Amino acid sequence: MPSWSRKDERQYEHIKEGYEERGTPHDRAEEIAARTVNKERREEGRTPNRTTEGTGNPRQGLEARTVDELHNIAADLNIHGRSSMRKDELVKAIRKKRD
Repeated sequence: MPSWSRKDERQYEHIKEGYEERGTPHDRAEEIAARTVNKERREEGRTPNRTTEGTGNPRQGLEARTVDELHNIAADLNIHGRSSMRKDELVKAIRKKRD
């Protein structure tokens, strides 16, 4: 497991074994254990939350990007009021600020 601490690895094994003892198939038990450990790492701030990070593919138009990506672009451009804007409003504000 990349960048997992020893504690994370122990927790993963413990969760996986617990699910296997209850009759969960091996592959499913591994998936549940990994997701559980990764969720805790995200909540502790030890790994980034991919849904709210980044600004998307620069080759895509603004309309093709997610609202989270548009919010990040707007934050970089210091657009005020971005948190209450809809997607179309964010696109207009970004274009106006860039021009």
